[in-house]
Amino acid sequence: MKADSNAPSDKTSIQVIERMMTLLDALAGHPDPVSLKELSTATGLHPSTAHRILNDMVTKRFVDRAEPGTYRLGMRLLELGNIVKSRLNVREAALPYMQALHRKTQQTVNLSVRQSDEIVYIDRAFSERSGMQVVRAIGGRAPLHLTSVGKLFLSVDDAKAVRSYATRTGLAGHNRNSITDLAKLERELSLVRARGYARDNEELELGVRCMAAGIRDDAGRLIAGLSISAPVDRLRDEWLEDLIATATDISSVLGYRPAEIA
Repeated sequence: MKADSNAPSDKTSIQVIERMMTLLDALAGHPDPVSLKELSTATGLHPSTAHRILNDMVTKRFVDRAEPGTYRLGMRLLELGNIVKSRLNVREAALPYMQALHRKTQQTVNLSVRQSDEIVYIDRAFSERSGMQVVRAIGGRAPLHLTSVGKLFLSVDDAKAVRSYATRTGLAGHNRNSITDLAKLERELSLVRARGYARDNEELELGVRCMAAGIRDDAGRLIAGLSISAPVDRLRDEWLEDLIATATDISSVLGYRPAEIA
């Protein structure tokens, strides 16, 4: 059998990459520039080895030389991070969490976003065992004031914007449970703000109730809503904790850190 002539080179390359990552992790653990001596101690690398690798990373802008003998993370990492962020779709981030929530509740889990005066359903985790027909297909739309996710979005609008929405839409209802009065809608939105979640009590479809929690991006903006839909007699309040936790996990994947938002 012919020996793999590239094996030693491959092993060396992997070793260099591992050392680069070790140095980057060490730099990430310090808010201020770090000396070569500190990095050598933290990583266990010989100073000459660390110095050689750091110089290569400085050339590629993965590391910046703050002043002679000290280093910090470079701007190239920020550039790459922004590329990753721009390509991270909320649907891609949410889907595995939605599937896990569906497995736990056995009810339909919806992901929706706002488009003007409506929400649009962009994904769903469900099965025949959910015990209900799919109320809105993926790509389907519904008025903000008649849905739990829509109420989340209205709750972050100011009073003037809510009044403008009411004027534009006329707060048209779908059935006897629909909120069609501005004062009642405003009271409902106050509850949403206070609770941190929203409900739809057969306001869109008779026989179907929903509850929703918001998904936020790294700037703290509400960008989507996660909801559980179920027949009236199957929706359980104990699922609220799981729903909110799931929405929080998705927000974290998207970079949301509550303590960091001013």
